[in-house]
Amino acid sequence: MSRIGKTPIPIPMGVQVSVADGVVQVKGPKGALKHPVPGRILVADEGEQVVIKRTGDEPDVRALHGLVRALLANAISGVTAGFKRELDIVGVGFKAELKNPREIVLALGFSHPVFYKAPEGVAISYDAKANRLTIEGIDKQKVGQVAAEIRGVRPPDAYKGKGVKYSDEVLKLKAGKTGA
Repeated sequence: MSRIGKTPIPIPMGVQVSVADGVVQVKGPKGALKHPVPGRILVADEGEQVVIKRTGDEPDVRALHGLVRALLANAISGVTAGFKRELDIVGVGFKAELKNPREIVLALGFSHPVFYKAPEGVAISYDAKANRLTIEGIDKQKVGQVAAEIRGVRPPDAYKGKGVKYSDEVLKLKAGKTGA
């Protein structure tokens, strides 16, 4: 039995979980999320907790058992507290400008500005003093994907560390050439 999959997920106050037609819907104070459930995984709402069970013991079903439990735990956590990723913009003249909570214009040393529009349900804020972007939303996958796409525009370079990096990312810079 999967150690992750067999652990029940506690349902906090103010969160509703409903299972119908292979889709689990989670509603909470910050919004609602839907997650499809594979046919060989069973999800049961038992009052104050959600229990995930599997129908077989094949390797693919065992792998899905823990995955579905982790996705539902993230959904419950997302509708109650939400998720947040922070990105630091490092470099002279590198900056961002907010058009609205979902659109941003990045100036990252290219000859042109880079426009980025976040998907529905993800909000971006910018602190100009710290040169830090904050990406927030209730869906962990979307928040992480937006952060990865923005970082991918100009990842930190290996010699000076200039570019867009996660705020908790530790860079190991290369020494470069030693001149005489």
